[in-house]
Amino acid sequence: MPLLPALVLSGVFVLLGGCGNADSLEQFGGPTMGSTYSIQYVRHAGGPAVAEVKPAVEAILAEVDRQMSTYRGDSDIERFNELPAHSCQVMPSSILELVRVGEQLSLDSDGAYDLTVEPLMNLWGFGPQGREEKVPDAARLAEVRQRVGHRYLRIDGDQLCKDAAVEVDFNSIAAGYTVDRIVARLQALGLDSFLAEATGELKAVGKKPDGSPWRIALEVPRDDEQVAQRIIALDGYGVSTSGDYRNYFEQGGKRYSHTFDALTGAPITHNLASVTVIHPSTLMADGFSTLLLILGPERGWDYAEKHMIAAFFVMRADTGFVTRTNQAFERLAKGDGHNM
Repeated sequence: MPLLPALVLSGVFVLLGGCGNADSLEQFGGPTMGSTYSIQYVRHAGGPAVAEVKPAVEAILAEVDRQMSTYRGDSDIERFNELPAHSCQVMPSSILELVRVGEQLSLDSDGAYDLTVEPLMNLWGFGPQGREEKVPDAARLAEVRQRVGHRYLRIDGDQLCKDAAVEVDFNSIAAGYTVDRIVARLQALGLDSFLAEATGELKAVGKKPDGSPWRIALEVPRDDEQVAQRIIALDGYGVSTSGDYRNYFEQGGKRYSHTFDALTGAPITHNLASVTVIHPSTLMADGFSTLLLILGPERGWDYAEKHMIAAFFVMRADTGFVTRTNQAFERLAKGDGHNM
């Protein structure tokens, strides 16, 4: 199952006092992608009611599910995954867009990030066809690794093709993509202040009815409860947190997380517990947070600095957790630099 949200929505359930035509904060949500989604938006006088906005949002969620879910056999991507090597399938433009994003992230990480790790996730027990969470034997691992690699994917016109029996999993970027789609739809409906969240990835635009910024609480990486660690203000940016602390198993006194390094074919083993990224694109925030988590505390930090990615690192230490943030994150976390 997808991770529970690693972001706590803080202080957004607010109504502006007064009467007459005062702006109000509307809210709704529901299940999606094995988790939940939530929308809060400022409704101005004459603005769209929830009865109009909610169906528009849920139409997007349903479309993404039909196209990209690995938990339903009739989705576009699962039908592609079931094809043998040297096959092609006509795909929606949205899937081709995400494949291109995944290719760039794979190249940027020298192959550590990869959209085709689903066979590995299943083998280790984390994927939709995973049977048991356990360390696989070396021979079976070597066999499955032959079916992993973005180099086996290619786009031919409106078709996605595979040169090996690879299986694509968009879980590392689909939610961020979905949030960006929702944001565009909300703006098309005339909304200018809102917070849109799906499975923990979110984007905030504008201000709350009282003029204060949308504030988001980042949680401490604990698997037993949600505890706010850092409050950030957002306007025009997406935010994503990737962590290894909610979905893991232990064997032989060693911890194995659901986050995979495609180069090793195994879960990450370093001490980086979570990464939060702020970015104008929620899609890219989603992808970058996963990429940085895979790369680890040193290589990930260097990558974030080189590419000027606003990043917040939480690392395990003997005394608990230690954090590290770069200047780009500190600037955006304070609400400096409006982006839309």
